[in-house]
Amino acid sequence: MTITDLAELDLAGIDLTDPRTHLERDLAPVWREYRRRAPVFRHPAAEGRAGFWVVSRHRDQSTVYRDHRRFGIERGNMLSTLLGGGDSAGGRMVSVADGPRHRDLRGVILRAFSPRALEFFAQRVRDYTHGLLDDYAAAGGGDFAAEVAAKVPITTICDLLGVPESDRAQLLELNTRAMSSDDPSHTELDARMARSEIIMYFTDLVRARTKDPGDDVVSLLASTEIDGRLLPAHDVVLNCYGLLVAGEETSRYSMTSAVHALATWPGEWQRLRSGAVDVGAATDEMIRWATPVMHVGRTVLEDAEIAGTPVAEGDIVTLWTSSANRDEEVFEDPDRLDLGRTPNRHLAFGFGPHYCLGVFLARAEIGAVLEGLRDRVTTVDLDGPVQRVFSNVLNGYSRLPITLTPA
Repeated sequence: MTITDLAELDLAGIDLTDPRTHLERDLAPVWREYRRRAPVFRHPAAEGRAGFWVVSRHRDQSTVYRDHRRFGIERGNMLSTLLGGGDSAGGRMVSVADGPRHRDLRGVILRAFSPRALEFFAQRVRDYTHGLLDDYAAAGGGDFAAEVAAKVPITTICDLLGVPESDRAQLLELNTRAMSSDDPSHTELDARMARSEIIMYFTDLVRARTKDPGDDVVSLLASTEIDGRLLPAHDVVLNCYGLLVAGEETSRYSMTSAVHALATWPGEWQRLRSGAVDVGAATDEMIRWATPVMHVGRTVLEDAEIAGTPVAEGDIVTLWTSSANRDEEVFEDPDRLDLGRTPNRHLAFGFGPHYCLGVFLARAEIGAVLEGLRDRVTTVDLDGPVQRVFSNVLNGYSRLPITLTPA
């Protein structure tokens, strides 16, 4: 895209709800135009779909994240649910709850997701991931997305939830259909059906754990009291579903983006491999670079302003992390991958009261991939055409042919 193209760019003509918009072009220069010309932009309505606000700057998103009194999450946290009339799990699932209910649910789940509680799982993640990388490199390569990235997060979150190994492939397939697709003919009805099947699966699992508790997160939720009352079974089911969604696809797509970046930025791969950059810093930069969740949504609870722009009660506001994580006000040379970047104030995990519960686990999983590649292989090479995920929410690769040379 040339400077002339950008100068003539019609922001109102860009349909951010269409996955093809995100699939077919590099939007980094487009987001620069949003930040420069219209940092709080009214995305036009279309037939059968309301308009909504697009917030593109890092500082404005941070303000909205912090202000949970004026910007609520119970109607939904992504465009598909917000434009579809709201999230049926609102107020019952921690990711779409506000106020005291969110605080209480978050407190329960943090008991299982604190760094101290997860340290044992983090070591298991490292061992499992390094074993997968050894096998993958020895086999001469393949599809990294399917053979490594798809296995690590689903194994980890299912271990935490106590999902039997025999059911994990089915849940992975359903979760992919529920949130994204490789097929442009995939419809919202297909996604809803997949979500319903996941809900039915967890309904059966919660019923089983209620009768015969274990030491997993499902059993913890099923036996937890809030205000002297056990969580209703359906609320337990919804939170299990939310943990699966949050803990699986975001890490999977971060891994694919990270490995693609190492294959296409050889200088950064050499910095990692030589030890010139710390794995912790490299992990955060890869998460910024990947930005696996492109946007999150809020609903305006009372008339307010964002960066001087009035927004009305009931309006839908979308915070485009894809833009915030490339904001030149915050990141020097933001379109360059810099594995030693510090500080790194990215918003990939959100900000404020709804800061991601699984941040420790996500860093452990992606860090395990980077550490394993650093210690176990000498080259990371693309070996064929890649395929990006077809989504207006998730960002990453659903097919990633990579060859690894064992060290």
